[in-house]
Amino acid sequence: MSIKFLAEDDRPREKFLSKGKNSLSDSELLAIIMGSGNRDETAVELARKVLASVNNNWNQLSLLSVKDLMKFKGIGEVKAISITTALEIGRRRASQEVPEKPAISKSNDAYLILKNHLSDLRTEEFWALFLNQSNKVIHIAQLTQGGINQSIVDVRVLFKTALDHFSTGIIIAHNHPSGNLKPSREDIDITQKIKEAGNFLSVQLLDHLIITQNSYFSFSDEGLL
Repeated sequence: MSIKFLAEDDRPREKFLSKGKNSLSDSELLAIIMGSGNRDETAVELARKVLASVNNNWNQLSLLSVKDLMKFKGIGEVKAISITTALEIGRRRASQEVPEKPAISKSNDAYLILKNHLSDLRTEEFWALFLNQSNKVIHIAQLTQGGINQSIVDVRVLFKTALDHFSTGIIIAHNHPSGNLKPSREDIDITQKIKEAGNFLSVQLLDHLIITQNSYFSFSDEGLL
């Protein structure tokens, strides 16, 4: 029986999307990996049987070989490999340290992150760093690509991205291919517009950098925020 024939509340993928990954049981997670059950059992029922055989212990399940898994009706080589692969990914993840998020304490910290993206371009691009309450970078995004002398950012897209990542602060940046560090009237206007929108949404604009090949201009350092 395919998962698509189950009641909606019992479909692991739909439950994942509507209620989140933490709402799924171990058997539902395994059912998603398998994708389908057999003629007599749904994927969830088959997953329960597999997990019961190892006392519902993921570590014990990881000891089963592809051939061991294929002994269960409805698990062929492809499904068995999918299961062992997922468990191997989990093992490798557990052995790795969580990378430290870079913290921003001054404009040069942001410049060192962004210069590799912006310093050598022939056309303008608009990028943003999204920060948490500790001023650590939690997301970096390119928001627009423009022409030779302008790259207009959609403020709605900027703050949607900020809210999607639960950011409390942002640093925006764009490059001047001409090498001129002086902000244009448009640069000043968009900075003010973003600052005002951020104040309304409680997402603080911390800085706006203009980056050239060898240097940068900081709105914050120059007292323009």
